[in-house]
Amino acid sequence: MKKKLLAISTLLGTWAIAATAFAQDAGSNQYDANMWIAMAAALGIGIAAFGGSLGQGRAASTALEGIARNPNAYDKLFTPMILGLALIESLVIYALVVSLILLFAFGQ
Repeated sequence: MKKKLLAISTLLGTWAIAATAFAQDAGSNQYDANMWIAMAAALGIGIAAFGGSLGQGRAASTALEGIARNPNAYDKLFTPMILGLALIESLVIYALVVSLILLFAFGQ
């Protein structure tokens, strides 16, 4: 019971302090959409690059493991691996294009 009371009072105290910390003056009600567009573009390309690099690493690792287990399967594994890597990279480039469109078309 004592832990629950301490947790609730901590939560309510944090909310009370945060409410006054984020209070704004009456005249500073400006909304900067360019900042949010830039954040969205950066976050989008960051997630795409992170996911693409993970996918490429996993694809290359699996293909090399398959080739190491069966060296005769090199011809059957190499071409699909390169094709898969190109498709993964194209998705990252599409995310870059979308981020650039966000920055240059909407970020004025």
